[in-house]
Amino acid sequence: MKERPHTTAKLSESELNEIRALIEQRSAILFDSSRERFFSGRVREHLRGKSLASGTELLRRIRSSHLEYEALLEGLLTQETSFFRYPAVYEALEKTILPELQERKFWRDPRTLRIWSAGCSTGEEPYSIAITLSDALKFAEAWEIEILATDISRRALRHAEHGTYPHRSLQHLSSRQVETYFAPARSGFQVRPRIRKMISFAQTNLAEPMYFGKFDCIFCMNVLMYFSEERRLAILRHFYDALEPGGYFLLGHSETLTHTPVKFEPVRLGECRLYRKPAEQLRPVVAVAEGAL
Repeated sequence: MKERPHTTAKLSESELNEIRALIEQRSAILFDSSRERFFSGRVREHLRGKSLASGTELLRRIRSSHLEYEALLEGLLTQETSFFRYPAVYEALEKTILPELQERKFWRDPRTLRIWSAGCSTGEEPYSIAITLSDALKFAEAWEIEILATDISRRALRHAEHGTYPHRSLQHLSSRQVETYFAPARSGFQVRPRIRKMISFAQTNLAEPMYFGKFDCIFCMNVLMYFSEERRLAILRHFYDALEPGGYFLLGHSETLTHTPVKFEPVRLGECRLYRKPAEQLRPVVAVAEGAL
C-alpha cells in the first residue's frame, strides 16, 4: 500500500467547530475562544501526524472509533508537568497542612490520610506528594496513607503506573530523594515500590463525578480551565463535598476561586494560595463573612 503523499491538510472553521462540539459533548471539555490558537494548532498537528487530508476525514474517524477519539483528545490535553512543579505548594503541604493533620488525627484509630491528585497526568504530581509525605510525616509507617491519582488519559496513566522517568525529569529533587525514592532502570529511574504502593491510579472524567470517599487534601492544578463555567462550579462543589471538614484544596499558582460561590476559606502562605473547607467545630455561630469564598 502506497503512503499518501504529504499535503497540507484542509481544516475549515466549521470543521474545527464540529470537532470542538463533539469533544464537549463526549467529554465535557471545552476549548473556548481563549484557547482557539492552541486548539486549532494541536488539531492541525494531529492531522499531519495521521496523514489526514481534511477535518472531515478526522471527524469521520473520531466518530467511528473511540481509540481515534482518545488519541486526538490526549494530544489536546498534553500539558507540561514535572516533579515538585510548584515548590511553594509542597512547602505548604510539608510545613502547614501535614503538621495540622498530624495534630488532628494522631490519636485516631485507624490513623488515615487520604489525598486526591485530580488530573495527575503522567504521575509526577502524586509521586511528589508521596515523597513529601514520606519525608515529612513522623512515624509514616504508623499511618494508613492513600493517594488517589486520576486522569482522563489512559496513556498518561499507563506511564504514571509504571513510574519510570528520565534523569532530566528529576532535576527538582535532591540527590538524597533520588537515591531514597528511585531505583536505576534501563530507561531512566523508576519510583521504588514502597512509594508506588501508596498511590492508586484510576481513569475518570471530573465532569462525571464518582464517589471516592472523603479526603484530607485535594490537588487540582491546571485542570479546571478545560471546563465551562457551569461545569467548573459543579466540579468545585463535588470537591468541596469530598473534603473532610478542615481539609485543603490546592490549585495551580495562576488559578483562583475569587467570585466562586463555593464557600472555601482562602489561606495565604507566602507565595502559595490555599483553600480550606471550614472545620465544623471552628465555625463561628454567625454567617460566613460577606466576600468570603
